[in-house]
Amino acid sequence: MAKIKKKGNSGQAKNYITRTQAVRKLQISLPDFRRLCIFKGIYPREPRSKKKASKSSTPNTTFYYTKDIQYLLHEPLLRKFRDQKSLAKKIARSLGRGEVGDASRLEKNHAPKLTLDHVIKERYPTFIDALRDLDDALSLLFLFANLPSDNHVPPKTIALCQRLTHEFQHYLITTNSLRKSFLSIKGIYYQATIQGQDIMWLVPYRFVQRVNGDVDYRIMATFVEFYTTLLGFVNYRLYSSLGLRYPPKFDTRSDENGAELAAFTLEGRSVGDVPKAIESGNKPSNTSNQEVSREVQEKVDKVIKSAGLDQTSGEQTAETTEEATDAIDKFEPAAPEADTLAQPDMSGDQAGSLFAPFTFYISREAPKAPLEFILRAFGCKRIGWDTVLGDGAFTHNEADPRITHQIVDRPSVPESALPAIPAAEEGAVQKVRPGTRIPGRTYVQPQWIWDSINEGKLLRPDLYAPGATLPPHLSPWVKAKKGGYDPRASLAAQEEEGEAELAADEESDEEMEEADEEKPATAKTVESEEEESDDESVNGGMDVALTDDDESDSDEEEEEAEAEFEEADAGSESEDEEETERTQHQKELEAEAAGLPFTSNGGADASATKKKSQKKLASKKRQEEEELERQKMMMSRKKRKLLEKMMYSNKKQADESAKLRSKRRKLEKGAAGK
Repeated sequence: MAKIKKKGNSGQAKNYITRTQAVRKLQISLPDFRRLCIFKGIYPREPRSKKKASKSSTPNTTFYYTKDIQYLLHEPLLRKFRDQKSLAKKIARSLGRGEVGDASRLEKNHAPKLTLDHVIKERYPTFIDALRDLDDALSLLFLFANLPSDNHVPPKTIALCQRLTHEFQHYLITTNSLRKSFLSIKGIYYQATIQGQDIMWLVPYRFVQRVNGDVDYRIMATFVEFYTTLLGFVNYRLYSSLGLRYPPKFDTRSDENGAELAAFTLEGRSVGDVPKAIESGNKPSNTSNQEVSREVQEKVDKVIKSAGLDQTSGEQTAETTEEATDAIDKFEPAAPEADTLAQPDMSGDQAGSLFAPFTFYISREAPKAPLEFILRAFGCKRIGWDTVLGDGAFTHNEADPRITHQIVDRPSVPESALPAIPAAEEGAVQKVRPGTRIPGRTYVQPQWIWDSINEGKLLRPDLYAPGATLPPHLSPWVKAKKGGYDPRASLAAQEEEGEAELAADEESDEEMEEADEEKPATAKTVESEEEESDDESVNGGMDVALTDDDESDSDEEEEEAEAEFEEADAGSESEDEEETERTQHQKELEAEAAGLPFTSNGGADASATKKKSQKKLASKKRQEEEELERQKMMMSRKKRKLLEKMMYSNKKQADESAKLRSKRRKLEKGAAGK
């Protein structure tokens, strides 16, 4: 006889455990349980059947894996949480007795310190795993670095987040690892490539943030505590890989004066090499190694020739020349109908030489922090700004002749509306009148920086001049699909066959309808009044029964009126024909005077060809639909359903693209009309 199974000892009831049961099993409070789960990366799970997973009749909503909770029983952080709980009891007892000195002594000397080093090592066995999980960490730390200090967010946490994020930015600047950036409504997106891993994070704009009470800052503070430990380890590993000393030197006074990135000083054996590599333009940083390898290769070739073993010398030299070229290959499609292949990103040398030969000056109204970071990450070494924006600038003098580009974010104003600048004192920096343009300097809006780095080349600065209508700022991660709307391509290249003609016909029909609707309503009222007056004059304003004689008289009158109407209609037709002949003769004379050929039936031919093209398109579309229906009849039911889903999604995308094209067509037509 088989053994009878007890309820709750197998299946989902054994694999899942409720949150209340987990808290009782670990013997900690609910906030400590939340902190422990965040540190260890354990999240709630959703069973297939909550009724089977729950051992009680009450409906439970939060479940965890039983093995995960069993794994937490041996966590060293549990002892720290219990020590903190016992210390809190001792401090409360001392305060209840009035022993304030003992309470402060206990809090200062006996508070247990939590270290998450072993948790980082468990969750990320390799450094690549840590880099892959760095997106959320950077986004949250940059958010807290821009928050104001409050009761929920202490100043120490903000300072720690700012220091770690600035250290990470310095690594990106040193290695030219930043690749793309995008200005969105949420903030500024950045993407960097570190050791082959693409890392993307979000930095909020520096507006005045209002801290609301709707957010649970205890949970966010727990994540910040974990992510600060993670980013500290990552920064140490990245700096060590370059031979830089970690942590870098930090000048507190310059940071208080708004220096930010300039408050850090990097030290190490490779600090002096990186600026030389960037200043040298497109030359790679390992030119000395390549020269040494060439000398060694020449000596080896001489030895091989002397020994008579120079059969593979051509192949070896070809291989060395291929290895020496650091240019990135570009993939071209095999056929014009094929999809466009994704091109690889720019290399570190190309990124480091994009803005290297220029000197930038950031105006007061432009965002200094993101512009400084992007310009330095792409090779610019000399950046100046006004003294109001803080310390660390290459120059605070706007009239410095070394400045080649100035970033301006205000519209152009006539000189008569500009305010006057008082005379500068002796030794003070010379100020330039706002809105004035210094000859020999390129003035651009901030979007030029972002679009240039996303394209990997310097764009035309005249398109981004102050006050000019900027081109669309598109996301570098969204690629145009085949059949979809592409804002960069021309409208004629995206339109389907006959789409422009149909749109023109629809617009003409709409204009005709609008013209008909815009006719004055007074004419209708006048006509109605005239009809009423005629009726009253005929019938005397009263309904009278007609006799047989009256009926015969009325029939004769109707026949006479019809004959008169037909004569008038024929007369009007003859008048219209005469008018058309007259206008045609006038057009012939004008064409003869201009020396151009004239066709009498040009409009008729155009309308006929238009109707023929529309009929051809309709017949072609009908044939395609019939062919598709015949093919669907040969398919199985499963494949037919799949094809219908694909057709539905493609039709939806095509409709959205057609709407966007129609909007663009109207905008271009309105711009051309102006």
